Amino acid sequence: MEQKPGSAALESRFRDLMRLSSSAGRARFMGFLDEREAFAVHGFAQREKERSTMLWGGYPDAERVMFGAFPDFMQPEGDAFPITAVTASFRKCDRLSHRDFLGALLHAGIERSALGDILVEEGRCVFFCRDEISEFLISQISKIGGVGVRLSQGYGEPLPQAHHFEEWTAVIASARLDCAAAAAVSTSREKASEMIRSGLVQLNHDTVVSPSEEIREGDKLSVRGKGRFVLDRVGPVTKKGRLIIKGRKYL
Repeated sequence: MEQKPGSAALESRFRDLMRLSSSAGRARFMGFLDEREAFAVHGFAQREKERSTMLWGGYPDAERVMFGAFPDFMQPEGDAFPITAVTASFRKCDRLSHRDFLGALLHAGIERSALGDILVEEGRCVFFCRDEISEFLISQISKIGGVGVRLSQGYGEPLPQAHHFEEWTAVIASARLDCAAAAAVSTSREKASEMIRSGLVQLNHDTVVSPSEEIREGDKLSVRGKGRFVLDRVGPVTKKGRLIIKGRKYL
């Protein structure tokens, strides 16, 4: 795979955090990471066989997560992370989007690395941030996109949905990227191979130019101009030796 810019710096931060946690005897945390960064850090931990680590964004299946390095004698757990949930309430007739909230929070001087997922629905937004900025935001922000909002700490279940999906199932020749990409975007394997070689396809947030790259359960695909997909199941093999895969398309 093509190495992404910044991966060396990210790995250096990972190693520094592991050393600091070990020497200080307490958990240390890296600010909110995007999906590509989180996948890379997870890979570093697996390669180094570091078990006292955890990725957590305030709730299960969060996309933006913090990385936590724990000393060997501590059990990694989500409650240890310096993450606070904040709920913004507003009138259901007022249409506010993820972009509205992100823009307002950044305009307030908050760095992106201090903000986790932003989940919006009618009349409510729940977002996650570092502990130390939650009180500042609650006291300072009263409008988002010109609309009056009331911020409070915590959230009520269920959380707003981060995404909506369309499920799909396909039978492919083998666990190759070109086969999976072709099935995901409903095109031929030959055309999918051309898109891959042209750099139009990402696998787990990295551009891949080899059509024969192996796919696995949990992999995420992105095909430029066609959408984003997650592979939920790879297998079983049919009696004819073909492979059943199931996935979802982000809507």
